[in-house]
Amino acid sequence: MDFQDYQQRSRETARYPDVGANILYPTLGLCGEAGEVADKVKKVLRDRGGDFGPDVRDDLRLELGDVLWYVAQLATELGLDLDDVAGANLAKLASRADRNVIGGSGDRR
Repeated sequence: MDFQDYQQRSRETARYPDVGANILYPTLGLCGEAGEVADKVKKVLRDRGGDFGPDVRDDLRLELGDVLWYVAQLATELGLDLDDVAGANLAKLASRADRNVIGGSGDRR
Protein backbone atom coordinates (compact mmCIF):
# COMPACT_ATOMS: atom_id res chain seq x y z
CA MET A 1 0.00 0.00 0.00
CA ASP A 2 1.24 3.49 -0.75
CA PHE A 3 0.38 6.74 0.96
CA GLN A 4 -2.03 7.86 -1.76
CA ASP A 5 -4.00 4.64 -1.50
CA TYR A 6 -4.04 4.86 2.28
CA GLN A 7 -5.15 8.49 2.20
CA GLN A 8 -8.04 7.73 -0.15
CA ARG A 9 -9.17 4.59 1.65
CA SER A 10 -8.89 6.11 5.12
CA ARG A 11 -11.04 9.03 4.01
CA GLU A 12 -13.94 6.62 3.50
CA THR A 13 -14.03 6.13 7.29
CA ALA A 14 -13.91 9.83 8.22
CA ARG A 15 -16.89 10.63 10.43
CA TYR A 16 -16.56 13.97 12.16
CA PRO A 17 -18.28 17.36 12.00
CA ASP A 18 -17.86 19.24 8.73
CA VAL A 19 -15.64 16.66 7.02
CA GLY A 20 -13.97 18.45 4.14
CA ALA A 21 -13.88 21.81 5.92
CA ASN A 22 -12.56 21.06 9.40
CA ILE A 23 -8.84 21.09 10.17
CA LEU A 24 -9.38 21.41 13.92
CA TYR A 25 -10.88 17.96 14.51
CA PRO A 26 -8.08 15.92 12.88
CA THR A 27 -5.46 18.21 14.43
CA LEU A 28 -6.79 17.57 17.92
CA GLY A 29 -7.20 13.87 17.17
CA LEU A 30 -3.58 13.69 16.02
CA CYS A 31 -2.40 15.30 19.25
CA GLY A 32 -4.50 12.90 21.32
CA GLU A 33 -3.28 9.80 19.52
CA ALA A 34 0.36 10.93 19.64
CA GLY A 35 -0.15 11.39 23.38
CA GLU A 36 -1.44 7.83 23.64
CA VAL A 37 1.71 6.56 21.90
CA ALA A 38 3.89 8.56 24.29
CA ASP A 39 1.92 7.29 27.30
CA LYS A 40 2.34 3.65 26.26
CA VAL A 41 6.09 4.15 25.80
CA LYS A 42 6.30 5.90 29.19
CA LYS A 43 4.55 2.99 30.88
CA VAL A 44 6.90 0.47 29.26
CA LEU A 45 9.83 2.41 30.69
CA ARG A 46 8.17 2.67 34.11
CA ASP A 47 6.56 -0.74 34.44
CA ARG A 48 8.49 -3.08 32.17
CA GLY A 49 12.05 -1.82 32.43
CA GLY A 50 12.01 -0.78 28.79
CA ASP A 51 11.01 -4.23 27.50
CA PHE A 52 9.06 -3.66 24.29
CA GLY A 53 7.76 -7.19 23.96
CA PRO A 54 5.44 -8.42 21.20
CA ASP A 55 2.28 -7.39 23.05
CA VAL A 56 3.53 -3.84 23.55
CA ARG A 57 4.70 -3.60 19.95
CA ASP A 58 1.28 -4.72 18.78
CA ASP A 59 -0.42 -2.10 20.97
CA LEU A 60 1.93 0.55 19.58
CA ARG A 61 1.26 -0.63 16.02
CA LEU A 62 -2.43 0.02 16.60
CA GLU A 63 -1.82 3.43 18.14
CA LEU A 64 0.57 4.42 15.35
CA GLY A 65 -2.15 3.44 12.90
CA ASP A 66 -4.46 5.90 14.63
CA VAL A 67 -1.77 8.59 14.35
CA LEU A 68 -1.44 7.82 10.65
CA TRP A 69 -5.21 8.04 10.17
CA TYR A 70 -5.32 11.51 11.68
CA VAL A 71 -2.29 12.63 9.66
CA ALA A 72 -4.08 11.47 6.52
CA GLN A 73 -7.28 13.31 7.46
CA LEU A 74 -5.43 16.52 8.28
CA ALA A 75 -3.50 16.34 5.01
CA THR A 76 -6.74 15.79 3.12
CA GLU A 77 -8.42 18.72 4.86
CA LEU A 78 -5.46 20.88 3.82
CA GLY A 79 -5.54 19.62 0.24
CA LEU A 80 -2.15 17.94 0.62
CA ASP A 81 -1.15 14.61 -0.87
CA LEU A 82 0.56 12.27 1.62
CA ASP A 83 2.94 10.98 -1.04
CA ASP A 84 4.05 14.58 -1.60
CA VAL A 85 4.30 15.24 2.15
CA ALA A 86 6.46 12.13 2.61
CA GLY A 87 8.66 12.95 -0.38
CA ALA A 88 9.15 16.54 0.73
CA ASN A 89 10.11 15.34 4.20
CA LEU A 90 12.75 12.96 2.84
CA ALA A 91 14.13 15.68 0.58
CA LYS A 92 14.30 18.10 3.51
CA LEU A 93 16.14 15.58 5.68
CA ALA A 94 18.56 14.65 2.90
CA SER A 95 19.35 18.33 2.38
CA ARG A 96 19.99 18.80 6.09
CA ALA A 97 22.22 15.73 6.17
CA ASP A 98 24.17 16.97 3.14
CA ARG A 99 24.68 20.35 4.81
CA ASN A 100 25.48 18.73 8.18
CA VAL A 101 22.56 20.47 9.93
CA ILE A 102 20.44 17.38 10.65
CA GLY A 103 20.69 18.22 14.37
CA GLY A 104 19.73 21.49 15.93
CA SER A 105 16.47 23.37 15.69
CA GLY A 106 14.52 25.46 13.26
CA ASP A 107 12.14 24.27 10.58
CA ARG A 108 13.95 25.91 7.67
CA ARG A 109 17.59 25.22 8.54
